[in-house]
Amino acid sequence: MGHRKVVVISGYETVKEALVNQADAFAERPKIPIFEDLTKGNGVVFAHGENWKVMRRFTLTALRDFGMGKKAIEDRIVEEYGHLADSIASQEGNPVDASKIINAAVANIIVSILLGKRFDYKDPRFVRLLSMTNENMRLAGKPLVTMYNIFPYLGFLLRANKALLRNRDEFHDFVRVTFVENLKNLDKNDQRSFIDAFLVKQQEEKSTTNGYFHNGNLLSLVSNLFTAGVETISTTLNWGFLLMLKYPEIQKKVQDEIEQVIGSNPPRIEHRAQMPYTDAVIHEIQRFANILPLDLPHETAADVTLQGYFIPKGTYIIPLLTSVLKDKSQWEKPDMFYPEHFLDANGKFVKKDAFIPFSAGRRICAGETLAKMELFLFFTSLLQRFNFLPPPGVSNSDLDLSPAISFNVIPKPYKMCAVARS
Repeated sequence: MGHRKVVVISGYETVKEALVNQADAFAERPKIPIFEDLTKGNGVVFAHGENWKVMRRFTLTALRDFGMGKKAIEDRIVEEYGHLADSIASQEGNPVDASKIINAAVANIIVSILLGKRFDYKDPRFVRLLSMTNENMRLAGKPLVTMYNIFPYLGFLLRANKALLRNRDEFHDFVRVTFVENLKNLDKNDQRSFIDAFLVKQQEEKSTTNGYFHNGNLLSLVSNLFTAGVETISTTLNWGFLLMLKYPEIQKKVQDEIEQVIGSNPPRIEHRAQMPYTDAVIHEIQRFANILPLDLPHETAADVTLQGYFIPKGTYIIPLLTSVLKDKSQWEKPDMFYPEHFLDANGKFVKKDAFIPFSAGRRICAGETLAKMELFLFFTSLLQRFNFLPPPGVSNSDLDLSPAISFNVIPKPYKMCAVARS
C-alpha cells in the first residue's frame, strides 16, 4: 500500500492463528497518518508500545470499577431505556428515523462512565458531540482519506483531513472544560467517573518524569471510548431494527420468547441465559451486519512465521474480519441472516469461535462486555414494548440492506413505525 508492504490475513484459521495463537507478535498498531494526526499516538485505540499497554490496563480496570459487567451499569442501561422508549413513544407510531435517538441513548451509557452524568437528548452540547462523532466516522471512510494514508504528502490538499482535526479540537475543548471542573472537587476516595480516576493517577504520577497519565492521553482516551462506545453499539442496533422490519417472522419469535420468559417485567441480564433465540438473533445481527469488515490495522511486533510464510517485524497487517464472519467452513448460510447459526438441534444457544465482531487477541475491544449488555437490554426492552413496522406503502422487499459509505458499515437511512404493543 503506497511504499509499504502489506499482508492481508483472511479466513478463520489464519486470523485465529495470527491474532489469538500468536497474539503478542501481532499486537502492535502501525502509524497511520490520519490517526497519528488525530491522536499523536495517545489514548488506547491507535497507541503504540508501552503507552498502549499502560493505557489499556488502566482503561480495563477503570471500566470495571465504574460498573462494566456489573449491576450498577445494568441499572443505568435500564433507566436510560426508559428515556429512549418515551422518546420513541412520543412519535405515536408515525414513521421516524430513530437512529439519532438510539445514538443518544447509547451515548449516555458511556457518558455516565466517562463523565458521571447523562445528557438530555436535546441538549445542544450533546447533540453537537454526537454530530461530530458521526461526521468523523463518515469522513474517515472517504477515499481521499485513504489516499492520504498512502501518500501523506498530499494532506494539504484534502478538506476532509482539516474537518476531522477541527472536530477533534472541538471535542477536546469540551473534555478539557469537564476535567478542569472535576479537578476543583477531586477526591481520590470518592471518584465519580473515569475522568476522576485518570486525574487521581495523574496526581500520583506527578513526581515521575516521562509519565503516562498526561492530558494528551486523557483527551485521546475519552475520545476513543466515546467514539467506540457510541458508534459500534448504535450502528448494530440500527441494523438490528432494520432486520426486524425485513424479517417480521423473526421479530415475532423474539417477542414470543420475551413474553414466555420475562412477561411484563423489565428485561435484565439474568434473563439472557433463558432466551436462546433472542440471544442468537442478537449475535446474528452482529455477524450479518459486519460493521467493521476490515479490522483496524495491526503491525508485527517481532519477526514471525504465519501459515509457513515469514513476516518480518514492522509489517503492516490487515485482518479481514468479514472473511471470518462469512467463512463458508464456519457458517451454514454465511450470506443470509440466519439466527439458527447460533442454535443447536434442540434450540439451545451455541457459542461460535468464528464469531469475532469485536476483533480478537491483544487488541480486542476493551468495551466488549458493556456492548453485549447494552445490545441485549436495549433490543429486548424495545421489542417488549413496540412492534416495529415499515412505513405505510413500504413492503419488506423494498427495504434496502446495502450499506452506506462510512469508516464502518452503517445502514442507509430508513424510517420505521414503532407501534405500542397491547
